[in-house]
Order: sequence, then structure tokens, then C-alpha cells
Amino acid sequence: MSVTEGSVAGSRLVFVGGLHRSGTTPLARVLGSHPAVSGLHETGVKEDEGQHLQSVYLPATTYGGPGRFALAPAAHLTEESPLVDPANAAKLWSQWLPYWDSSRQLLLEKSPPNMIMGRFLQALFPGSALLVVIRHPVVVSLSTVKWRRLASRRWWRRESLYDLVRHWFVAHQLLREDAAHLTRLHVVKYEDLLADPDQELRAVQRFLGLQEPFVSDLLRPGRSERYEQRWETMSRTVLGSATRRRIERDYGGMAAEFGYDISSTRISAPWSLNR
Repeated sequence: MSVTEGSVAGSRLVFVGGLHRSGTTPLARVLGSHPAVSGLHETGVKEDEGQHLQSVYLPATTYGGPGRFALAPAAHLTEESPLVDPANAAKLWSQWLPYWDSSRQLLLEKSPPNMIMGRFLQALFPGSALLVVIRHPVVVSLSTVKWRRLASRRWWRRESLYDLVRHWFVAHQLLREDAAHLTRLHVVKYEDLLADPDQELRAVQRFLGLQEPFVSDLLRPGRSERYEQRWETMSRTVLGSATRRRIERDYGGMAAEFGYDISSTRISAPWSLNR
């Protein structure tokens, strides 16, 4: 792939990222249903994620997977990575291309670690867009606790809720620092997306330069309620209450910086990195 070809390819690419359990899958499904957008399909890999279909960089599972990967410095790829090379851009393109409908205007690749790989992907594909979904740190962490317990039989490898909340803030701080280096970044809050899908999807439509609107029917509300209830009931036990106090003490201020109220699982203020 030449430099010119890489630039053309980049302008067609939309990368979607966000921590596991943040809403990347439903957003990617909505985007992929648009007549001008093609997501990866019939790949045979989990969630049709491009990270599992390539041999250029290591997938998130190498760094511990959900609730862990952002803690590994090597997982945070930027334009300084030795992997930034036209040959690697061509390899990624050739490995993903068979799973796209290349007649579509935009080609979408969704993988959670894209949220801390935006600078790297932008360097490989100039002009590409990065869409990141964020969701309340407590809800994401409680959901990931359950997910990891189901996936692992080794209790000693399971992260605590506190550890998972910490991972959320490490990942999102990296995103915030990377934002200054990204030319096409759009952040969607999952809570806003469900509260007013038409407004949020119109903003995504404008960001991607599409003429036709997205259809929001694939979004299902109410998927956070059980985690919100669990967070509330934690204060009724000694251990749960202690965990809550520690998380609120150590991360309450940081949560507010991202527009979240960590004591109530609500949005406390608007927050954006959109460029």
C-alpha cells in the first residue's frame, strides 16, 4: 500500500473502542446497519473484532483482557511505536478487507483496546476516525466482575471491584491524554446514547459526514439497572460498604472530572473530548 493509497484507505476507516461492557457492541451494530457503513462480518471470531483477525499488534487478551489490558504500558500504542510502518498498514488492510463490504463508503472496525490505540491507528491510517464509548465506571466495573467470574475458574486471578474501577480510570486517563494528538475523535457517553439516541446518533452522523441518519431501534435501554441496584445495596453489608467508601474516597474526584457521580451511578455534568 502506497502513502496515497493509505490516505485514501484511512479516510474510509472508522475505529470504535471503549472498555469491555461499555456499549461498543450495540453502537457498532447501529453503525454497521447504515447503508453507507460496513462492519466486519462473518469473521468467526468473538464479536467480529478486528483485533482477533490480524497479526500486526497483540490483542487485549495478551495483556490480561477485560479489566486489565490498559494497565500494561505495552498496550498503549502511539505514533512512536516501531509497528507504525506502511507495510503493517497494508497488512492490516489486507487482513480485514475480506470481511468488509468494500463497496460501502465507510469501513468499521470495533475492538475495545482501540480506545488507547487511537494515535497508533491514526499514524497507520491518516484521516481515519475514532469513536469511543464511555460508560459509568462503577457500572462497567460491576459488569466486568460478573463477566470475569464466569470466564475464569481461578478465583485468585479475579480482580476486585476496586481493581476494576482503577483500570477504568487508567484507561480513560490515557484516552484523555491521547486526545490532543488525535484529529478525528468523537466520544459518546453510553448513558446519553440511551437517553436520547436520536440526538447522539445525529452527532455521530455529522462526525462521519453521512447523509442518511442512523436507526436507533437496535439500542435496548435498561441494561444498567441491575448494576445500579447492586451498587446501592452494597452499603448494606460491612464488606460492601467498606469497598464503596474506598472507591468513593479514591475516585470520586476523578469521576467528576469525567462527568460522573460515582456515589450514585449518575452523570453529574457534560464531558467531551470531541474534535
